[in-house]
Amino acid sequence: MPRSAADGMPPKGRSRRNFAGARPVMDDVAQLAGVSKQTVSRVLNDHPSVRPGTREVVRDAMRTLGYRPSRSARSLASGKTRLLGVVSFEASRYGPASALTAINTAAREAGYLVSSIAVDTADRDTVADAVARLAAEGADGVIAIMPQKHMGEALAQARLDTPLVVLDNDLGDGTPMVTADSRTGAREAVEHLLSLGHATVHHIAGPTGWISADRRAESWRATLRAAGAEVPAPLIGDWSADSGYDLGRRLAERPGVTAVFASNDQMALGALRAFHEAGRPVPDEVSVVGYDDIPEAAHLLPPLTTVRADFTAIGTRALRLLLDRIDGAPVPETETVIPVELIVRRSTGPVVSRERRETGTASG
Repeated sequence: MPRSAADGMPPKGRSRRNFAGARPVMDDVAQLAGVSKQTVSRVLNDHPSVRPGTREVVRDAMRTLGYRPSRSARSLASGKTRLLGVVSFEASRYGPASALTAINTAAREAGYLVSSIAVDTADRDTVADAVARLAAEGADGVIAIMPQKHMGEALAQARLDTPLVVLDNDLGDGTPMVTADSRTGAREAVEHLLSLGHATVHHIAGPTGWISADRRAESWRATLRAAGAEVPAPLIGDWSADSGYDLGRRLAERPGVTAVFASNDQMALGALRAFHEAGRPVPDEVSVVGYDDIPEAAHLLPPLTTVRADFTAIGTRALRLLLDRIDGAPVPETETVIPVELIVRRSTGPVVSRERRETGTASG
C-alpha cells in the first residue's frame, strides 16, 4: 500500500532528508505532498489560487516533516519579509498593552512575525530612530501606538517609506488611523450619571496632551453644557490609581460632589478608596464611573460602572488595515472608529443624602 503524508513517512523514492536528521526544505514538502515547489510557495504566502484541499495537503506535509520556512526564503519568494513593526509608547498600560497583544495574535494567524520597539520619550528623534530601526530590519509595514498628539507630529516628520497604520493619532496625511470612540463613551457615562438625578458630574481627567484624555474631557464638558448643568473644573491625573486616590481625597472633602467620571479605571479605583476612607459610601453618597473596563473592574467593591473599550478589535483592525496596505488593497476610510459600551454595575446610583441614609428614609 502506498504511503502518504498522513502516514508520517515519505513514499518510496522521495526525499528522506527529515528522517536522516537534516532540516527539511521546500523540495521535501513538495515531494511528500505530491505538488510542485511553486504550489508550496503559494501556500506559504497565502496565495488565493491554491485550492483548499491542496492547501491542506501541503500543510499536512509541513507538519509531518516539521518544516519551518525561513524568513529569507519567504522574502525571496514573495518580495516580503513577513515581518511587521510596532512602535509603542507607555506599552505597559492596559490599553496599549491589550492592543499590542491583539496585534501579535492577529499577525501570527496571518503568518507574520512582529518586532516591537517601546519608546520612553515622545520627541521626534526617539520616534524617528525607532522607525529607522524597524526599517533596517526589513519590516513590511509598521503600526504606531502613539497616544499623544505631539508623538503623531514626530512620526509624520519621520517620513516613513513603508506602509503605516496609527492608533489614536491623526497624522493629517491620509494615513489610516484606528481609535476607540472616546467621545461617545464619555457622553454616555455623563448622561448615565445625570439620569440618576445628579446635578452635575466631576471629572478626574487623564494627562493633558493625551488624545483619548482630551477627547473624553471635551465630551464630558460638552455633555454637561448641553444638559444645562454646571461644569466644574476638571482635576488632572496621570492615569495611575495613586493620582485617582489623591484627587479623590480632594473631591471627598466637598459635600456637594455626588458624581465622578474618571478617564480610566485605575484612577477610578483610587477614587473609590478615597471615598471609602472619607466615610462617603459609593454609590449611596457618591457615584463613580471609570473607563476601559479592565478585568478587575467587575470585582471591585462595589463593582465598577465603566465604559468598555474593545482593544482586541482595535489591534485586530489595525493589523488588517496594515496588511491591506502592504498588499496594495484600497483602504476605504482614513479613520476607523471602534464602538464602545457603557457597562453599568453597582458603583453608580441615585444620590442619597447622609441624613436620609442615616434615618433610613432613602427610597433607593
